[in-house]
Order: sequence, then structure tokens, then C-alpha cells
Amino acid sequence: MGDIVKIVLPVHHFLPRYTAGAELYTYRLARWLRNHGHQVEVVAVEAVDHPVVGRLDVTADIYDGFLVHRLRFNREAGAQYWEYDNPLIGEWFAQYLEHTHPDLVHFQAGYLIGVAPLRAAVNAGVPVVLTLHDYWFICPRITLLRNDGALCHAVPDDPAVCAWCLQLDRRRFRLPEQATGGWFGKVVLRAGLDIGTDSIRARRAALLPALRLPDAVIVPSHFLASHVRAYVAADRLHVVRIGLDLSRFAGIERRNDERILRIGCIGQIAPHKGVHLLIRAFRALRPKTQRLELHIYGGLTAHPAYVARLRRLAGSDDRIYFHGRVENVHIPDVLASLNVAVTPSIWYENSPIAILEAHAAGTPVVTAGIGGMAELVRDGVDGLHFRCNDSTDLARVLQRLIDDPDLLPRLRSGIRQPHSVDQEMSQLLNIYRQIIAQRSTAIRETI
Repeated sequence: MGDIVKIVLPVHHFLPRYTAGAELYTYRLARWLRNHGHQVEVVAVEAVDHPVVGRLDVTADIYDGFLVHRLRFNREAGAQYWEYDNPLIGEWFAQYLEHTHPDLVHFQAGYLIGVAPLRAAVNAGVPVVLTLHDYWFICPRITLLRNDGALCHAVPDDPAVCAWCLQLDRRRFRLPEQATGGWFGKVVLRAGLDIGTDSIRARRAALLPALRLPDAVIVPSHFLASHVRAYVAADRLHVVRIGLDLSRFAGIERRNDERILRIGCIGQIAPHKGVHLLIRAFRALRPKTQRLELHIYGGLTAHPAYVARLRRLAGSDDRIYFHGRVENVHIPDVLASLNVAVTPSIWYENSPIAILEAHAAGTPVVTAGIGGMAELVRDGVDGLHFRCNDSTDLARVLQRLIDDPDLLPRLRSGIRQPHSVDQEMSQLLNIYRQIIAQRSTAIRETI
């Protein structure tokens, strides 16, 4: 693709300090683009604890051959809107674009980076792509998951509902809300008390129109597309499935012992990932002739209180193993050793890599039947669905694998290979070409 030379990838965090989904995705995208002849620079927030209020420091370093501009500022300083529209970042990014002259800017979500650099790129006349990895633009919690574990099925029309949701983080509101079964919150909303509604209204006024600014908005699931469709022109909204480097899974050997049913979970260990549901469900299973094992892979230090809770749930059950974080290179072999992988998240995951990798390894997946998870796992074909946030129903579904020995082989035979990274990037490059051609045509027509 000779018409693109330099691409800038802004993202909220970047390696090596941060290794969550968006960070790893950005790194993978950067490597692929570089391997196909493009120049890539990354802009990322490194820290939000700058000791000087109202100051932005930017340092540059090289990570794996990529020039990375790392931003540091004080997130708590300035007006409340700085959380999503930081003028310091906008001013710096405008100067950066003037100096760098990229051919395209591809933003990865908006958290921490905010919309100021998005506006700066549009004002500079640079073609702009935005990939949404979550619900940050429409939900101040990012996940559409309330403090009480309930899910928002749509963005509430009344911003006061979102404001009250945030107030539930505070004990003096949360406890009476729980004690009254939600009645307390209804009273507060009817009374029109000051609970931060104006802040939510201002947030929406800044972020929802900003979704119309990019030349293209990319989402990894139809579910996420349905939630932003009202704010993005139809010809600018693209569903692009995440692809994998399938060569990592070539030639792996499944090591399943029919005497043991190995159930596994790989990924971040945090409350919204629902690992507690899996442990409860596992301990409720009724084994027959097989030994049952539960293998949990994921970092054990990021959420120590939650990990302690999981260990209490596991008790002295020697069939439950906490392995800690598994290196990426070992994931194919780990998945090949499992009979079934479980993705028990209690929020609307968009396109969990854990599901894609499990299928690439030939391992059926049990997952909550919501969001992008339900799109990736075909119930009864290559995996099974259970009711979200319901450990009893998860136990029921897992028990089927014990009671029906033929079920797992049937599910395994129904697995389709996920998209390859090359397939994904081919779609992405076509979008790049399309918006650059449109921008060039528009410029010619104005001359």
C-alpha cells in the first residue's frame, strides 16, 4: 500500500508497563504495519500522577523499534471535563501533527487520551480512524456494568440515571440502595437532587458528537456497533473481526486424557471477568468416573483483594489450580491441554481474545450468552452459552459435559478457525485506502 507512509497510533497505555487488551492490540497492529512497509509511531499515556498541576510532560523512547511518545499529566487537576477532554493533550497533539505530518491517525478507543487530540487531527486535515475497544464514549464506567452488577441494556435517555450509577460507588448511597432493593435511588431521581447529572450531561455533549468526527469508526462486534450506530454515520461504521496469528497454533497436539475433564480459564483476573462464578460452578459439579480439574491462568497481583476472595471460594479443593500469568508463547499448548475453556465475564465483552485463541487451539468454549461473546461462540455448535452472572446456570451447562460424553467431541468438531490477522489487516487497509481516497478527492474539489 504505497499511498500510506506514516501512521500514528494513539492509545491510552502502551507496553512494557501496560499489557491489557488494547495495548497488546496496538502493539500487534504496529508490528504488522511495520512488517508491511509502513512507518509507525505510538502516542500513549504513561502516567496520570504528575506532581505539577496543569502540566503535561512528554518523553520519547524506543520500544521494539517503535518511537513511543509517552504522556504524563495530573488526571485530578483542572476542570472535571479534563477527564475526557484535556486541552493540554489537544494542544500538544496539534503541535505534534504539525511537526510529524502523518498520512493517517488511528486512535485506539478514547480513555485517558480523550477527544481533544481527535479534534486536533480532524482540524489538521489528517485522515482519522477510531477503533472502539469498549463503551467509554457512551458509558462513564466504560463497561455498561453497574456497581451492583446489573447491566445497562442501552444508554439511559436520562443522564441522571448514569449519575446515580456512579454515586453507588459511595457507601452512603450504595447501602441504602441495596437495603431498599433500588427504591432509594428512585426517590433520589424523582427528587431531582444534585448527584452530578450536569457532569454526565456535559460528558455526553462532548463525547457523543465526537463519534461523528472520524472518517471511519471500527468495532470488533455487531453488539458494539448496535450501541454506537445512533452516533456514527452508517457509511463510516465498520465491523472488523479481530484476527489471530494462526501460525502459533499450527501443529499443536491435544493432550486430553479421557479420565480427566480439564476446565480452564485464561485471561485477566478481575471482578468483571467473573472468575468467582466459575469457581462456584465448578465446586457444584457432580463428577462421575472422570476426575475434574479447574485451571485458572492470569496475573494474581493486579487485584489482590479479588484473588483473596477467589482463594477463599476455592477453599482446600485440591482440584483447583491458580497458575498465575502464562506467557503468550505458551498459550496454544495450555489451551490444547484443556477439554473446555470458560469465559465467564459479567460484562458485555466485545471480542475476547481468549475465545478466539481457544477455538484456534481446537478447544470448545463455554461463555455467557451476551455481547460479543455470544457472537463468537455458537451455542451447541462450537461451545455452550449460560445465563450471564449466574453460577448455577454455569454449573448446569458444565454438568452437561460430564453427563453426555459425546457432547465435547461434537462441539470440537464444530469449531471453525478464527479470522487470521492477515484477513483482519486486509479489511483495515481497505478502510485506510478508502478514507484517504475520499479525503484526496475532497481536497481536489475545493481547489
